[in-house]
Amino acid sequence: MMPLAPFASLRRLRFVLAGLALLALGACGFHLKGATPLPFQTIYTNINLDSEFGARLRRTVTANSPNTRFTERRLDADVFLHQITESQNLRQLSLDADGRVEEYELNLDFQFELLDREGHVLLPPTTLLSVRELPYNDRIVQAKEGEIERTFKDMRNGLIDQIMRRMSSPEVQAAYANAADRPIVPIPNDAVLSTTPSAGPAPIRP
Repeated sequence: MMPLAPFASLRRLRFVLAGLALLALGACGFHLKGATPLPFQTIYTNINLDSEFGARLRRTVTANSPNTRFTERRLDADVFLHQITESQNLRQLSLDADGRVEEYELNLDFQFELLDREGHVLLPPTTLLSVRELPYNDRIVQAKEGEIERTFKDMRNGLIDQIMRRMSSPEVQAAYANAADRPIVPIPNDAVLSTTPSAGPAPIRP
């Protein structure tokens, strides 16, 4: 009779590989725990879908709500995902004994709302805030500037999970089902935004 140990090890290996695969999918930010399919079938946004942020948003929506698609015109969409503002800022968090920066704090603010095609408010203006702390070394300024840019990009992509959860929340589903009872506002400008945030980080000084 063959020993069972190799089979047990193989089974454990399969579980480990399956777990790693799930972690990889979760890292992509596509299939979100707690997110449900959206109650509407078409959506328009002034977020540039050709940007990295916009493309990731489209993939996340498609993965979690396969029957929902983005339209190229607001008038063709059931709802309007309106980005109101986005700003990113960099501030000194701590200094060493010589007055050199040891650590920066990165702040990213993103505000959006969700309206139906008549302007009924499904999700009022909502602000998402992301904060990161980043060690700094003035001997490698160029490398640190690149790290700051990458961190802001990661922070921005991380907001997509929060946007999806809010759009798929029971409150939004109920609001969409009873849109006629919701407050109505003028439809804001639906022109697609540029890919550059409204405010960039303060320049680094050695």
